Amino acid sequence: MSGREVISGRIGHPGEVAEWVFSIVDRMGEIGVGLLIFLENLIPPVPSEAILPLAGFRARTGALNVWLVWPAATIGSVLGALVLYGVGAWLGYDRLRALADKPWFFITSQKDLDRGEKVFSKHGGKMVLFGRCVPLIRSVVSIPAGIDRMPLPRFLLLTTIGSGVWNAIFIGLGWILGDNWGRVQGWLGPVSYVVLGLVVVGLIWLAVRKARQRSARSEQKVGAGAHRR
Repeated sequence: MSGREVISGRIGHPGEVAEWVFSIVDRMGEIGVGLLIFLENLIPPVPSEAILPLAGFRARTGALNVWLVWPAATIGSVLGALVLYGVGAWLGYDRLRALADKPWFFITSQKDLDRGEKVFSKHGGKMVLFGRCVPLIRSVVSIPAGIDRMPLPRFLLLTTIGSGVWNAIFIGLGWILGDNWGRVQGWLGPVSYVVLGLVVVGLIWLAVRKARQRSARSEQKVGAGAHRR
């Protein structure tokens, strides 16, 4: 049975992967895999843990060249990371500090930025390298690297290594599992949900903290005004 027949019959189809993902891989081959991984950096709902095993499975059937799939996926990862690095570099600490003063901006405060700058300056390399191997985080870790203006050659090297390892593992799993490549997304799905849950909880906590800080400052101003009278 050919790779195209298997995909058309949807053997091992995990269900969560959109039809257009299959269409791009079918029509564009290795370049399509690279394009999807590029988009995965910018649009998190496009999961690399589904795309890469599919690519490995297609390579096993002979529909794709495994020696081209891996570099295509890695180039896509690096290019997507570069876009987000550029967003971070455009933001910079100065713009973020200005945003931190806005009442509606709850993501960070001046103190958080100062602490984050120190932490990233010390551990940024490890955060970029290992962050590329964590669902969801792998997409956004490039932004703080850009904000901190990590030297571009270092960022590219760390991103290439981290992305290359991640891509090789999941392409290899798709090759090994064959028709059962869809199981990979089932295995990693709970991890993605846990990470997403932690991110949501963190954002809620930041919003509540910001609201409390604003309330405390308002009470202090009221108290100070009453004291003057």
